[in-house]
Amino acid sequence: MSKVIFITGASKGFGRIWAEAFLTRGDKVAATSRNIRGLQELADRYGDAFLPIQLDITDREASSAAVARAHDHFGGLDVVINNAGYGVFGAIEEVSEQEAKDLFEANVFGTLWVTQAALPIFRKQAHGHIIQLSSVLGVWTLPTLGLYNATKFAVEGLSEALASEVDRFGIHVTLIEPNGYTTEFGGSSAVQSTPIPAYDELRARLAHTEGLGPDDYGKPESTVPAILKLVDSSNPPLRLFLGKIGYPKTERVYAEKLQTWKAWNEVSVAAHG
Repeated sequence: MSKVIFITGASKGFGRIWAEAFLTRGDKVAATSRNIRGLQELADRYGDAFLPIQLDITDREASSAAVARAHDHFGGLDVVINNAGYGVFGAIEEVSEQEAKDLFEANVFGTLWVTQAALPIFRKQAHGHIIQLSSVLGVWTLPTLGLYNATKFAVEGLSEALASEVDRFGIHVTLIEPNGYTTEFGGSSAVQSTPIPAYDELRARLAHTEGLGPDDYGKPESTVPAILKLVDSSNPPLRLFLGKIGYPKTERVYAEKLQTWKAWNEVSVAAHG
């Protein structure tokens, strides 16, 4: 059966690819973007099955209105995908106050506003699936992307708690955690903080130690089968890695964390009183 899917940030990248995949197989899609012109081609091709909505997700009232409009237009709502967001590149000391606030407004609060708008609809109909675009950088960190890490860690915590709050209503929550892909994340979509020379050596070292070869960046189009399978699942997972890097690196990172916690456990227990 076809589904009604609401997806933010759909004019390019994952959002555009997934929206088109849903439409191609016969789903109905409401897609948002700050620049609605980027959605016109899909509107021309798919007609009544596609509803383009101009939206700044940092505007709570506008986000609520957009979700309500999609529901009313199609007569239902099955899936909400919070895909919109961007990255800020810079060491923690380098990121300006405005850059930090703008990033949290988009990546955290924008996700929160759309999620809150969908929940009453999903509760009333006793079903729905909220899919949050997180990142492997919501599970472990990378220097010079600390503020982006912080936003995705926030989305992880918010969504994990949400899942345990709404499962009783028949609502599913999934965090998608992609590794690097050949999207515009590090290009035109990114913000570069003003560099401080003290971190130049770190950046040079990261380029060597964390530099990824061509085979380490996934092809965005290759995510389509996984997304379709996720949307169609009657029992979707809370977390889903996309790409080949997320799971093995997470295994290593958490093994190191567990080792440290175990080594300090006597200190921890003694602090209990």
